[in-house]
Amino acid sequence: MRPFIRSALEQAAELTRNNRLVDGFALGETAINQANDDEQDEVRQWLTDHADDFTGRDG
Repeated sequence: MRPFIRSALEQAAELTRNNRLVDGFALGETAINQANDDEQDEVRQWLTDHADDFTGRDG
């Protein structure tokens, strides 16, 4: 996954944790839409692996 996509997903998680759900969702959606076909599986895996990043919960 390209660094800017990973960075955008990380920022989306941060926004969501800070009760800025709409902003986080918009940024995350934009990042996902920028991923090319080769990156889609990696993006899905990152989202699965980092789901707790969006809630602030530990595993």
